[in-house]
Amino acid sequence: METGISKIAVIGLGSMGIGMARSALRAGHNVVGFDVNAASRQAFEVDGGKVADGVASAAGEAAIAFIVVVNAAQTETVLFGENGLVSTLKPGSVIVSCATVAPKEARDFASKVEAAGLLYLDAPISGGSKKADSGELTFMASGRPAAFKAARPALDAMAGTVYELGEQPGIGSAFKIVNQLLAGVHIAAACEAITFAKSLDLDISRVFEVITKSAGNSWMFENRVPHVLAGDYTPHSAVSIFTKDLGIVSDIGRQQKFPLPVTAAALQLFIMTEAAGMGRDDDSSVARLLAQITGLTLPGMAPED
Repeated sequence: METGISKIAVIGLGSMGIGMARSALRAGHNVVGFDVNAASRQAFEVDGGKVADGVASAAGEAAIAFIVVVNAAQTETVLFGENGLVSTLKPGSVIVSCATVAPKEARDFASKVEAAGLLYLDAPISGGSKKADSGELTFMASGRPAAFKAARPALDAMAGTVYELGEQPGIGSAFKIVNQLLAGVHIAAACEAITFAKSLDLDISRVFEVITKSAGNSWMFENRVPHVLAGDYTPHSAVSIFTKDLGIVSDIGRQQKFPLPVTAAALQLFIMTEAAGMGRDDDSSVARLLAQITGLTLPGMAPED
């Protein structure tokens, strides 16, 4: 385990990034964060963190830079855009890319980053905002041994588990894509099940109690259904994230001629939910969509919803 204080930049202070930055800050590291959203920057300042007005100023003298944005396009901008990380960081610094992207995109990013004299870790994350806050995330990471070594002080602060999955960038992203297939399908199934229970005129709080102690339980059922019971769709993970991620899964399946019928059904539910105006709401909003279609009223919904 590496020791000492590291200078860390966190680009992207959303529900995951801000928790990661907080965890590194609590561990005693020098952390500077940036987000295009002023409210996110202010929230990190309230936690005692330093914030910057751009990617370049956040990177500053950082030896480790985390990219915790939504997709490949945003990752590419942070890396290679005007005053991006590649033109700012000192040679030998490590970039840890945490967004869910296609494996080919991860490989392409890594090749360009390494050509510029920097280290690159393909390191998508899982665990949700609570584990980000507590420093217990799972990292599915691949990259050169030197990249793991350079990033280790920050990973030790942010992670419960770091899987070192190979030396080639793209492997970590491939593992994450498998995870997202399951996560998206399980969310859709959980929302379908709890709304179906409502249609049977069951006490859905009681359904939650029973199912979480039964074989039909899943991590997503246990994590997401409480949002439905509370009628609280604050976006810990937005619907649009799974429209994107299951879209990546679907694209890869089509390219490989690999059938993904269950994924396709779940993807359509997320697309429908986003089309209904809930793309920025919590992904458990799939339950609201099903309730609206069937004329049911879930907690927090007005009868006319």
